[in-house]
Amino acid sequence: MSPFDEYNRSETRRQFFGRGSNAVGWAALASLLGDRRAGAAAPAGAATGQDAAAVAKHAMTHFAPKAKQVIYLHMLGGPAQMDLYDYKPKMGEFFDKDLPDSVRMGQRLTTMTSGQTRFPVAPSMFQFKQHGQSRMWVSELLPHTAKMVDDMCFIRSMSTEAINHEPAVSYMQTGNQITGRPSLGAWASYGLGSLNENLPTFVVLVARPSNTEQIQAISARLWSSGYLPGEHAGVSFRTNGDSILYLNNPPGVPPEVRRQTLDGLRKLNEMNFQAVGDPETHTRIQQYELAFRMQSSVPDLTAVEKEPESVYRLYGDEAKKPGSFAHTALLARRMVERGVRFVQIYHNNWDTHGNVAGRLPSQCKDVDQPCWGLIQDLKQRGLFDETLVIWGGEFGRTIYSQGGLSKTNYGRDHHPRCFTMWMAGGGSRPGQIYGETDDFSYNIVKDPVHIRDFHATVLRLLGFDHERFTYRYQGLDQKLTGVEHARVIKELMA
Repeated sequence: MSPFDEYNRSETRRQFFGRGSNAVGWAALASLLGDRRAGAAAPAGAATGQDAAAVAKHAMTHFAPKAKQVIYLHMLGGPAQMDLYDYKPKMGEFFDKDLPDSVRMGQRLTTMTSGQTRFPVAPSMFQFKQHGQSRMWVSELLPHTAKMVDDMCFIRSMSTEAINHEPAVSYMQTGNQITGRPSLGAWASYGLGSLNENLPTFVVLVARPSNTEQIQAISARLWSSGYLPGEHAGVSFRTNGDSILYLNNPPGVPPEVRRQTLDGLRKLNEMNFQAVGDPETHTRIQQYELAFRMQSSVPDLTAVEKEPESVYRLYGDEAKKPGSFAHTALLARRMVERGVRFVQIYHNNWDTHGNVAGRLPSQCKDVDQPCWGLIQDLKQRGLFDETLVIWGGEFGRTIYSQGGLSKTNYGRDHHPRCFTMWMAGGGSRPGQIYGETDDFSYNIVKDPVHIRDFHATVLRLLGFDHERFTYRYQGLDQKLTGVEHARVIKELMA
């Protein structure tokens, strides 16, 4: 008996009917959308009764999307909110005094500080000023960001349950502390589809920080498609050398031979699909075809040296250095300009357990001007209103010092109870300052925003009702926001 026959004979009744229902769904969707979306399953609860042109224009959204594309800037490690955006002037009076038990309230600690005999308060060593009509407090470390606060939507009351990096980053990126679920970018790809057949819908860039004192591990699990079809997984672009390994033809293999090879592989894969019925076989076919088209589209995309000096003045000279955050931010603009739906950038080394004085200034210098330049660049090109830019980490930092404390240096441990994020463009409300924390930047006292609420709001900006935007898997209608209550924060929307 062949392996194919053995597989089919061992297939369960549920698998058989599940496979059959998928085939019916694909056929129906293909009749509506044509080749553009024939390989993707329709989100549950999607709007109906629209003509094919409207469906193609707004994909399968429940509302008219405010944002068509996303650039997500993740600061890996957890930026210290009280040193950047959450100004706490009263802490100057508490220098080296123990954090009151009434503030900590028995909070779970990491093993890195649970053995400390004291939890001395470390006020921020950096100066703050108010900026813009919104009067947002911003640290002296972010002078360029301070110039655009009225374009930004600040959330100073984010919270999570995760206290360690791996589950916390997974929670922020996939809606679950357990890895293996679809990432936010994969959900966007699944729901919105592609704007450019020659580039991936979801791209990931990992920027190299200037300071590499404490780098966190990062893996493709964070941009996985999970239980969604594999075509929605993020495609990681390298920031040095070839953007994608093995994309180009080997020496002596002309495009005509490559085309014949792919045609032959397609026939073999179609035979495999007819025998086994695994939908991932079609994903493999599509990825081969996309890679072939990318042989011509990627070199043009990554040719940042063609940008005029006026653009480099926006992002700073670091944008000329491949792998820098400024370089990846410029690449992100070129990507959304060419129709990439979701660009995810990771910038490492924000895990400041020690030496805040030596590390945080270089971290901020890496991202400050490039973030400002990115916003200005998007504005100049008419892309700002339809591109949602997100900035933030996986949790915040503690007001108490980890390790030694002095007037000129300290460290900060992980803190899940409150942290700051911001959005700009893409239908977010400009000049908004949402949420408040206590005098210690330790507990939220007004307008809390859980990760689930944040995800629900981002999906709404993309045109989706998070309760109806689902994917059937293991007998359940799976959602990015999970089974616990999540709410759309309308005050964050323009």
